[in-house]
Amino acid sequence: MIATAKGLVVYEFHSGQWTYRKTHFLGQPASMVFFDKRNGAWWVSLAHRHWGQKMHCSENEGKTWIEVATPQYPEGSELSPGVPATLKYIWSITGGGMKHPERIWVGTEPGGLFLSKDNGGSFTMIETLWEHPTRPEFWFGGGRDNAGIHSIVVDPRDDDHVYIGVSCAGVFETMDAGKIWEMRNDGLRADYLPDPLSKAGHDPHAIKICQSEPSIIWQQNHCGIFRSLDSGKTWLDVTDKNGLAKYGFALAIDDEAPNRAWVVPAVIDQTRVAVDQSLCICRTDDGGKTWQEYRRGLPQGNCFDIVLRHAFDKCDDTLVFGTNTGNLFISNDAGESWGNLNNYLPTVFALCFA
Repeated sequence: MIATAKGLVVYEFHSGQWTYRKTHFLGQPASMVFFDKRNGAWWVSLAHRHWGQKMHCSENEGKTWIEVATPQYPEGSELSPGVPATLKYIWSITGGGMKHPERIWVGTEPGGLFLSKDNGGSFTMIETLWEHPTRPEFWFGGGRDNAGIHSIVVDPRDDDHVYIGVSCAGVFETMDAGKIWEMRNDGLRADYLPDPLSKAGHDPHAIKICQSEPSIIWQQNHCGIFRSLDSGKTWLDVTDKNGLAKYGFALAIDDEAPNRAWVVPAVIDQTRVAVDQSLCICRTDDGGKTWQEYRRGLPQGNCFDIVLRHAFDKCDDTLVFGTNTGNLFISNDAGESWGNLNNYLPTVFALCFA
């Protein structure tokens, strides 16, 4: 499922090949898509230009859709003194764990985290996070006007144990489904701040937890690639100091091989295009000690593509990513070679295997 600037595009694997199936919500910007493995439901958020943010769910693979509740900031919530907080964008949607199949987490701009306990019937903002003492000074926008919660990671062993990634603010952890939050930024750098080792103000672009070894967490950060071996308490810099695996947005990890991960390099900050205008994928098989570049089947030269943070996914040895210029690439050999599924999609904001 591919969330694009002009709808939710679905491809299907049939008779040994991937083929286009259908576009849902044609013409509407689909900002995020989520497949709920617990019950097979499809979730999509739409960023209507007139009506604002909307969320829809399908329990029958897109045959019919139900519009569900949209997170709303409580009356009186303020982004800053005198400035009301209102929903600007839905950045992330994820399920709340196997023991709580009715839970749905949603992360938004300008930095509100919401939880539904009735499968999207209603949402409540987690005010303990909104009221975190670091927010007034250290939460700010990166590529967007305000801070956004783009990563919500639930520990597969414990539904109440959740990490979030905020751009810009950093990584936060709760052990009790949002009652108490702790910052988890030890070892990260924010080179753009006066104090790069500041307690908050960090910019994790994407966070993933290893399902088979949940104490191992990866993040593609604005200032490099980082890995934690102790459940986020400390982070190790695994950036390729002599190669391309540094700056980027998207991240994929192997849930069965904790030392394996993939990133898509880009030129940092204002430029934000493929390095040397050539697309490549970097993979590590040893926990970030070394990185290997793979380019076969990807455009080399005169390429302006980048891969946004949610536009890269993995299923077994199959990887797929979409770009900001509408290219869709797939690999069946763990990223070592790539084929092209489409060159004419709208901007790809997010995608996932269902």
